[in-house]
Amino acid sequence: MIATGETFSDNSGMRVAILGYGAQGEAAFKYWSQPDNQLTICDADEQVRVPVGAVGQLGKDYLGGLGEFDLLVRGPSVHPADILAANDNDATILSKVTTVTNEFFKICPSKNIIGVTGTKGKGTTSTLIAKILEAVGKRVHLGGNIGTPPLSMLEAGIQPNDYIVLELANFQLIDLKYSPGIAVCLMVVPEHLNWHANMEEYVTAKQQLFRWQKPEDLAVYNHHSAHSAEIAGASPARKIVYDVPPPTEAPSDKSGAYVYGDTIYMATTAICNTDEVALLGHHNLENICAAIAATWELTSHDVIAPKKVITSFAGLEHRLQLVREIDGVAYYDDSFGTTPETAMVAIQAFVQPKICILGGSDKGSNYDELAHVVATSNVRAVIAIGDQGPKIAEALKTAGYTNIIEGGDTMADIVAQAKGAAHPGDVVLLSTGCASFGMFKNYKDRAEQFQAAVKVIN
Repeated sequence: MIATGETFSDNSGMRVAILGYGAQGEAAFKYWSQPDNQLTICDADEQVRVPVGAVGQLGKDYLGGLGEFDLLVRGPSVHPADILAANDNDATILSKVTTVTNEFFKICPSKNIIGVTGTKGKGTTSTLIAKILEAVGKRVHLGGNIGTPPLSMLEAGIQPNDYIVLELANFQLIDLKYSPGIAVCLMVVPEHLNWHANMEEYVTAKQQLFRWQKPEDLAVYNHHSAHSAEIAGASPARKIVYDVPPPTEAPSDKSGAYVYGDTIYMATTAICNTDEVALLGHHNLENICAAIAATWELTSHDVIAPKKVITSFAGLEHRLQLVREIDGVAYYDDSFGTTPETAMVAIQAFVQPKICILGGSDKGSNYDELAHVVATSNVRAVIAIGDQGPKIAEALKTAGYTNIIEGGDTMADIVAQAKGAAHPGDVVLLSTGCASFGMFKNYKDRAEQFQAAVKVIN
C-alpha cells in the first residue's frame, strides 16, 4: 500500500542539519542522534535550546552554509525555496533534503498507510478513518500533522499488519517523495499564500500525496472541489469521489460516498440518517463521506462500524467545541479554523443568532465571501480583532453589514464584548477566519485563552 519516487541511503556516519526545531525537529534529532552522526540544529530563533549532542546554528542566517552537510532535514516551516536562496542558488542543495515524513514512509514497518490532505477537515476526517478501522478490530496509529510527528509514531511499535492514518499539510507535502496506498483530498481553497509563491504551488504541493501512487491504489477526492479533483488527478490510481451537495440539491455522482436527502450512502448502501450524526455542521458530512469512501473496502463493506462512529464521535478539540452555556448563551471554540472558508462553515452550522469573533493575522486571504455569509446568516454582531480586523470590517461594510465591534487587545476584552452583545438563545462563536499570530502564540493558545475567559464569566 505504498509507492515511492525516491529513497535515501544509510543514516549513520553523516553530518546532519535539522532545519527548524519544533516538534518535528525534535523527532528528527532523536531519530538521527546516532554515535557516528554529527548533528546541527538550525533555527531562526536565537533562543532555541540546542539539545545535548548537537551544535546550534541560530539566528537570521540559520540556513547559510548548508552545502557542508550530508543530509538536511527540513522542518515544515522551512520552504525549500528559502534553503535554495540562502545557499547561492545552488540547485544541488535540495538533493540533500529530506523530512521526517519522507523518512517515515521509507522505513515504516507497515505499508498500510492512509494519507489525508485538503484545506479544511483533515484532522476530523483522519480521526474518523482511524475510528472506523478500529471499530472493525484493526490496530491503528494516527498522527502526522495531528498530534504525533511521523517518526515519533514508530515508538508505538508499529507492526506490519497495523494501519497508519496520517494527516498531512502542504508544508509536509511540498517535497514528499512517497505516496500512501490510500490518499484522500478534501475541499481545497486558497490558503497559506503567505508561504507559497501562488495558488499553483499550493496545489502542486498537495499533489505529491498522490503522485507516486500505483494503478492498484486508491485516490479519494471531493466531487464539488475543482482543486481537489486536480490534486487527485495527479495519481494513476483508482478514483472514488464523495458528493455532498447543498441541502436542497441531489448528488450528481452516486458511485462513491454521498448524501441524498437525509441519508448518507456508500454506492447503493445506506449508512445512516443525517440527523443521527454527532458532529455539528453540514460541512462535516463531507468529512464523514470522505472517511467512508476511504475505508469501505478495508472494512469489507461493513455498515455497522461507520454508523457507530458517525453517531458517537462529536469532534476534536477547538473544532466547534462547546465550552459553556451561561445565561442562555452558548460559547463555541472553533479556533482551529484559520481560513475564511472554515469560518463560513462554522457560521452556517448554527441557525441561532450569532456573535462572531473574526480577525487575526494575515494568510493572504480574501474576505468578500465571508462578509456575504455574515450578512445573510443571522449574525447579530461581529467582534473584529487583530491585524485583519479592519480589513474584515471593510469587507463587511461593503456587503451591507454594519454591526461591528472592536474587540480590544486581550481575550478577556474580546469575550467581554461578545458577552455584552449576546442575548439569551444566541451563540458566541470563536471562528476567526485568520491565523492567530500577533495576539496569540498559535491557534491552541487562542483557544485556551478563549476557554479560560469564558469559564470565568459570572
